[in-house]
Amino acid sequence: MAIYESEHTKFMREWMEKHPEQVVEQREGRALWWDKPQDLEAQKRARESKVPVKAYYYDINH
Repeated sequence: MAIYESEHTKFMREWMEKHPEQVVEQREGRALWWDKPQDLEAQKRARESKVPVKAYYYDINH
């Protein structure tokens, strides 16, 4: 049974083989945007400070 691989996946696999320096740049980009240290105390304060919102904001009868 053959495993399907899209044209994009094939292209990216070949690109990464030809340009190994991109692995470092990829990791730096991920660290920049996604891998952030988590501050549990700040998360707790944000959760506790939420104000309930009415289901329909412009309804003045509720």
